[in-house]
Amino acid sequence: MPSVPPTPAAPPTPPAPADPLRAAAVALLNLSGLGLGYLLLGRWLALAVCWAATGALLAVALPADPDGVPVGVRVGYLAVLALAAVHGAYRGLRHTLAWPPRSPVALVLGLVLLAAPVGGAVLYDGARDEATQRMLLDRLADADRLVTQAKGQKFTDARASYSKALTAYHDLRTHHPDSRAARRLPASLHTYYETVAAPFGEKKYCDAVEPLTYLRTVPGTYGRQQLGTLAGWPDDRLATSLYECGVTGLGTSDDITPPGGNLGQLLTTFPSSAQAAKVEPAVSSEIDKAAGELNGPAPCAANERLKILQGQAVGLPGKEAGVDGTLTDALRKDAAAAGRKVRSGTYVCGVDEYKKGDFDGALKTLTDFASAYRSDKNRARAQKIAIAAEIAQSEAAAGRHLPSMASGGSIPVTLSNDSPDEVEILYTGPVTGSFKLPACKGCSAYSSDVAAQNGACKGGRSYPKRTISLPPGTTYFLHKSVNTSGTGPATTAGSSTARIQPGYTYTECAYVVEETGTGSGYSS
Repeated sequence: MPSVPPTPAAPPTPPAPADPLRAAAVALLNLSGLGLGYLLLGRWLALAVCWAATGALLAVALPADPDGVPVGVRVGYLAVLALAAVHGAYRGLRHTLAWPPRSPVALVLGLVLLAAPVGGAVLYDGARDEATQRMLLDRLADADRLVTQAKGQKFTDARASYSKALTAYHDLRTHHPDSRAARRLPASLHTYYETVAAPFGEKKYCDAVEPLTYLRTVPGTYGRQQLGTLAGWPDDRLATSLYECGVTGLGTSDDITPPGGNLGQLLTTFPSSAQAAKVEPAVSSEIDKAAGELNGPAPCAANERLKILQGQAVGLPGKEAGVDGTLTDALRKDAAAAGRKVRSGTYVCGVDEYKKGDFDGALKTLTDFASAYRSDKNRARAQKIAIAAEIAQSEAAAGRHLPSMASGGSIPVTLSNDSPDEVEILYTGPVTGSFKLPACKGCSAYSSDVAAQNGACKGGRSYPKRTISLPPGTTYFLHKSVNTSGTGPATTAGSSTARIQPGYTYTECAYVVEETGTGSGYSS
């Protein structure tokens, strides 16, 4: 059979002529992030790469959060899009599209679809902004919650929470002034102030001083202009608290710091306030009240209040601290008035102690009175009562009656000193007084009471002596050593009682009896 010649192979399809519009269309379609240019070219692997890149971006970006997509991810994705656009343009330059058949239509389609990533970016920015707003609102809620939880706690315990909440408010106001959270700050700050100052609303004025003082420091950190009317909100409340707390401390030792106590702080912090104007009348009223109580059942307690009031009036700040001169002068007059009443009150207190049998207290009070007020009209009487009180410490019967100012009498009583020490003789009864007898040279202590009774003031020598005249009645004597050298034996006072009657001559003898283990004592 004759052979059939082979059919010649068809010539290869020539490449499509270069079409810049088609290349641009493919590039634009790839920039949509969906690789649609590759889809129209039938480049399936490249299409899958584009979809994978876009899917990875969405996985990282959604749901939107305030921090947005990390920079590295954004840069990487943009690089993939740029590469896809360049590569797609290169492939589309000489390859026909499966659809649409005409390049201009594909170009228009690419331009339309380019709106997808642009719109997605806009929508994402909106979602991100919403996430930021929610985050800021959460911060505000957390700060408000700190304030709510601190309500009812002592300010010292709650202060850290208040400071933390205020820092959060300040951050929102400073760094996010246009946020929804910032627009809610006025209400949160008002609640903040009301909560911190809650003790004032409950009329716990002493407890309110510290938190209100703290609130006055808030404008320094938050800003006075930003706070508006809240900047001065604590002032009147603090002035009221300082006054109300301060007046409750008048006459007590509970209100002594800072200098002048709460009233002192009021005068220096709010010198022109209505509350400051009430300080002097309150001090004056308390002084008058305490002075009136000197005639009551507890004059000593009233006098102690007067002493404290005097110190408080003196301790209040004056002109040097910016306090009104008229107010300062009035307070100084109050302090002087209190001092005069303390003077008379000290005497009244000593007498009251004596009447109630507190001879130790009466002795100290009246001795101090006589020492401090040497020109007082009651000084002589105070000295006599102090003498009787000292005798009554050893002989309680001596304190049954207040000593009178009477002196002298018709019955002589001679008192001698047979001891090696100078002695002071105290006596009280119808008359009260004291004097001293010098030490007896050559005299010594007796070995026993028996020896003293047999030999005291009977040695034939010249004993130091003094004769006084007393009226009839019972007189109580006390002999005590005036030896201040500290070199002799320890001695205790000795007391005796004498019933003075007309027609008799009386003698008293002071001597020392050595008592091993007990020291020495005076007798008569």
